This record gives sequence, C-alpha cells and structure tokens, in this order.
Amino acid sequence: MTPLHLWLRHEVRPTERRTPIVPGDARRLVERGVRLTVEESPQRIFPIEEYEAAGARVAPAGSWVSAPADTVVLGLKELPDEPPRLTHRHVYFGHAYKRQPGAAELLRRFTAGGGALLDLEYLADGQGRRLAAFGFWAGYLGAALAVLQHRGRLTAPLRPTDKGALDETLLRAPGDPDFTALVIGALGRSGRGARTAFATAGVDPTCWDLAETRALDRRTLLDHEVMVNCVLATTPVPPFLRDTDLDAPARRLRTVSDVTCDVGSPLNVLPVYDRTTEWTEPVRRLHKDPPLDLIAIDNLPSLLPRESSIDFSASLLPQLLAFETGGAWGRCLDRYHRARRELGIVEGDAAGE
Repeated sequence: MTPLHLWLRHEVRPTERRTPIVPGDARRLVERGVRLTVEESPQRIFPIEEYEAAGARVAPAGSWVSAPADTVVLGLKELPDEPPRLTHRHVYFGHAYKRQPGAAELLRRFTAGGGALLDLEYLADGQGRRLAAFGFWAGYLGAALAVLQHRGRLTAPLRPTDKGALDETLLRAPGDPDFTALVIGALGRSGRGARTAFATAGVDPTCWDLAETRALDRRTLLDHEVMVNCVLATTPVPPFLRDTDLDAPARRLRTVSDVTCDVGSPLNVLPVYDRTTEWTEPVRRLHKDPPLDLIAIDNLPSLLPRESSIDFSASLLPQLLAFETGGAWGRCLDRYHRARRELGIVEGDAAGE
C-alpha cells in the first residue's frame, strides 16, 4: 500500500499565522510512516526548521500545484485563484457548501481537475460532531475584541499575540463601566470560548442556545449592549438581527461580534452586513444613530496562532493517521459530491464556464 503523502501548504492570506499541523505532531506523522512535505512560509507561527527537524521534506511556497497526483494537500483558508483546475485532494475550510459567493466557481475547479475538497468543517463523527475545530478560540477572540471595542481599548491594526498578553488587556480597569452582554450559541465550542473571555473580563453574559432562539425574544436581544453570535446555522432560521432593528430608537445594542461570519450565505443569521471586517480595520460602523459597531473577522483564531494551532493539530492528528476513503473522510467526500450535485456541477464542467 502506498504511504499517505501529506503536503502542508503555505497560506496565501497575509494574516493567516496558524497551521493545521504543528511540528510535534508532524514528527508523529513521520514516525507512523506518513510522507510529509511542508512548504516554506514566512508567516506561519512555527518556523520551517522545526518541521525539517521533525523529518519533513521542505518545499517552496506554492509548489503544491506540481505535487504528485495522489498527494493530499493540507491547509486552512482559501486557495489562490490559480490554477483553474485542481487535481489534488485538498483538506481545508472551503466555505463552499452553503452557496457562499464563489462556491460554484471553486467546485468547478475541483471538478475540472478531477480533485476533491475534503472540507474540515464537515470532518465529523457518525452523529455529526466535528472532530477538529478552532471554535473555542474563535469564540474567545470574538468576545475579547467585543469587550475591548466596547471599553474603547481596541486598537488597529490587530496583531497576533498570546493568551497571557491578551488576558491582561481584558482585565477590568478602574472606571470601566458595567455593560450587558449576550452570547448566542452559548453551549457550543465557540460559545464556551466566548463565555470564558467574558469571565476573564469580569462580565457575566446572558447565554442563549437552541431553546432561546426557537422563539427569539428580539426586544431582549436588542436590550443587551454587546452581542456575540456563535451560531452556525445549517437550516433556515429567522434572522437574529434585521435592518429594521438597526433603526429601532430604543435599541441598546452597540457592539456586535459575529464569530460565524456566514456573510453571503442564505443561512446567515445576521444579514445586516455584506462583507467581513479585516485586521487593518476590525470594526465597521453599521448604523450611526443609535450607533452600532460590527466586528466580523473570519480568521479570529489566527490572532492567537500558537495556542489555537496546538489545539487544532492535536484533534486533527488522529484523523490524519486514520486517513482512508471510509469513515469520517468518506463522509467528507460524500458531502463534496452532494454539494456539486446541489449546484448542478457534473463531470466535464470546466472552471469559469
């Protein structure tokens, strides 16, 4: 049997500092017979020398395009726009299965090249529980940035840091006023992270989950000053915020942090904005009077790249060691084919047509 060949690619997004496999787990893969190639990357939190010492082969950034066809390319965020035909199996967060902008074009690239997307968001057990996720850190940072913004202490551009340093900025200072906060999706990974950050900041949030969102109390929602959304909807639900809510003169809500960032999807529960915010400008004013500020950064855990990468890698490692066509990876492949069928993409479709 040909050994698995994993190719850890460089991330093209300049603010992406994380990695799905840290050097310690790279060593474990190599010791178990996995061929591992790691691309050079000036922004990855772990230096290339640590991967080389773990037994990985080093390759130039972006060279995955010429890797052998049976190679599995591993990453986190979006692929570059080229090549137009994707011939490999790719493992990363594709954000292409809920009709997001660009989804059809991406899936056509895979179809045209004969490759496949094994989306990490859908790497789950038989009961649908995700097996590797950054959720805790996304929720933690979403709430942390909301606290700093509401207290007037969020500075731009954002810069990667470590949890100890971030926690120092979250501690309540003399003169910091009390405020009310709401976490929606409080029982999931992201919600748990958000609750932890609020606790560090000395804030006791209201916590809503499925029971509270089935019959949404919109007036109570708008009566909180800070809201963190950690809900990733998989079926249509009434939106939590509507454009008409922004105009409500009695609205006390002033800061919204959307951890989910499902912008562009018909399942978006916060359809009051049309683009995410960035590290350079993390906050956007959605409404002037009464004011409402939005934080919607789709790679929040990259602000704590070391801690989030270590946790994610520990969860992903056993799945990579069990990489096969069945099981969780088989379900990923089935979900890819289902997404293509839903968009009417068939074999022979060419990218861009």
